[in-house]
Amino acid sequence: MRKIVSLLVAATLLFSCQTNKKEDTQTKDAIIISENVMTETVKALKEKFGDNNYRIEKGVKQAANLWRASDGNTEDFKTFCMNNFINNAKELDVVFQKVSRNFEIIYGYNNLITLQLLEPIHLTYGEPHSIDNIFGAYSPYAHINEDFYNNKIAFIIALNFPSYTLKEKSELGKEWSRKDWAYARLGDMFTSRVPANLLQAVTTAETNADIYIADYNIFVGELVNDKNQTLFPKGMKQLSHWNLRDEIKSNYADKEGGLEKQEMIYEVMKRIISQEIPEDVINSEEYQWNPYTNKTYKDGKEFVLDREPDTRYQQIINNYHALREVDAYSGNMDTYIKRKFEGSMEIAQPDVEVLFDKFLSSPQAKMVGDLIKKRLGRDLKPFDIWYDGFKARSSINQEKLDMVTQQRYPNAKALEADLGNMLLKLGFSKDRAEYISSKISVDPARGSGHAWGASMKGDKAHLRTRIPASGMDYKGYNIAVHEFGHNVEQTISLYDVDYYMLNGVPNTAFTEALAFIFQKRDLFLLDIKDDNKEKEYLQTLDNFWSIYEIMGVSMVDMKVWKWLYEHPEADAEQLRVAVETIAKDVWNKYYAPVFGIKDQTILGIYSHMVASPLYLTAYSFGHLIDFQIEQYIADKKFDKEVSRIFKIGRLIPNAWMNEAVGSPISVDPVLNATSEAVKYIK
Repeated sequence: MRKIVSLLVAATLLFSCQTNKKEDTQTKDAIIISENVMTETVKALKEKFGDNNYRIEKGVKQAANLWRASDGNTEDFKTFCMNNFINNAKELDVVFQKVSRNFEIIYGYNNLITLQLLEPIHLTYGEPHSIDNIFGAYSPYAHINEDFYNNKIAFIIALNFPSYTLKEKSELGKEWSRKDWAYARLGDMFTSRVPANLLQAVTTAETNADIYIADYNIFVGELVNDKNQTLFPKGMKQLSHWNLRDEIKSNYADKEGGLEKQEMIYEVMKRIISQEIPEDVINSEEYQWNPYTNKTYKDGKEFVLDREPDTRYQQIINNYHALREVDAYSGNMDTYIKRKFEGSMEIAQPDVEVLFDKFLSSPQAKMVGDLIKKRLGRDLKPFDIWYDGFKARSSINQEKLDMVTQQRYPNAKALEADLGNMLLKLGFSKDRAEYISSKISVDPARGSGHAWGASMKGDKAHLRTRIPASGMDYKGYNIAVHEFGHNVEQTISLYDVDYYMLNGVPNTAFTEALAFIFQKRDLFLLDIKDDNKEKEYLQTLDNFWSIYEIMGVSMVDMKVWKWLYEHPEADAEQLRVAVETIAKDVWNKYYAPVFGIKDQTILGIYSHMVASPLYLTAYSFGHLIDFQIEQYIADKKFDKEVSRIFKIGRLIPNAWMNEAVGSPISVDPVLNATSEAVKYIK
């Protein structure tokens, strides 16, 4: 912990030093191309090539908005445009193919460098040294954009492959060919000009937050109740928030002691959110801790320990300051909120909030809540946002599931060797299963696990998953199957897509969709059959409740970032108070009417808020997309449809959805199916 904190201090100093650098850079590199110069340049190009080329005006404007004094004077700009605009369609295609090839090389190898530099932090290869943290925070990508502006490649691309707004893509994209979409995606590459030192600062802040979260373990075997009893095995540790949440989920099957365990974990979560947790119980089994009273003991004696000093919220502050420095260089995308939603997600943030409000306020929430209450035989408790009783596994003893997975997957290599077999079970042909699985490696993760895709053909996607010395437990396996779904998407959307510039999916929600689709089949892949006639309805209810939970968390995340922009000078303590207030407000609006309990902070526990700013929305959309895909492929061949759908590539979200399943993203299919499911299950 101390090594991490020292690195965070260094990062904070780096940000303060960069403020003056940014001012100097802005003064030196202000936009110098006026409207008159743009008009003159456009006129000259049209006189040379004719006025029917729609790319001239867009290309000149985009290049002009990126041109700085360091690139040359206004005459240099005019000369550059006259010499480098490509009017011939065949030549334009040749340049496109060459640029695509070279970017695959550049981004592919830089991705590999980043992946390998982070191995000491992400994987269980001994204890990380502070030098590993510094290397992990280094970004080989930081200078790429700057280099391409300096050698003018960025301007050649901006001039000849202009970018389109989200509105333009929505309207024009209906008539675009695959190549048109690929050209547009190349145009998206150079739309802002952020100094390399600011990009590096963003990477440093995000890596520090990632390190902090990856080491945030709670030794639950050292938790005691008011009777000084321990409820969990000695040495058992759970990563926050993932393993703590999954521990709550797993205990719905324990009818005797499960509820008490859930309540204890819930108290731990509340202490983490409020930062009342004693700092020395984090990632340590030196002390016993009663999360109800917040007292700590050692060798039977009470010890008074200092609380964690709002370190959790300092990570968010550091990320905010690093990302806010980028705002001034981002044109119309002048906040991280806009860049995240209108930019990378390509869905406007206000539209997201309206969609989520419709779902969270739906009468189906109360209907499903009442059903869960009846199934539990008790009033709902706040942690029942993670109710897991609609899944087949909820009726299977956790220890039995652990025995199955530990025996089958004693280490990462055993899981990797079984990936092809898992695909065979899902209906993929032998050749196809071998093709996909051969492009995925499994690594032992220090944290909860994640999927890291390749960025060039010939490289592999990586499935990182936590595997203890005793073998993979069921919770780890369930996460691993989720990550495997990501890897399958990453492989198909890289190797099978027709243009490199279209590789991937519209945004992270779409890869989450396939991850959820795989995760739901985890018991099937373990050869555990579920012959329940209510299975389809139960899956619908489970999907609804998962969306209901994660949309609330996403609402908190979005409102926190709005608050940060409204309070740019806030410190970690002020942010903590704000997060608790926002979490309570969201709870009271959408959950209190269902749960009958007010002022709960549980929606503030997600680690993504700390290490993955504004990522949580992807899970909400992922569930919606997952449901629509599942409905569409229900009577079709799983392998054929997965391969067809995920090679569509990186169109905008609704264009992708219309091509994949014939309809745009909507909450209505889930809400309608949920109403039917409640009637049937009742």
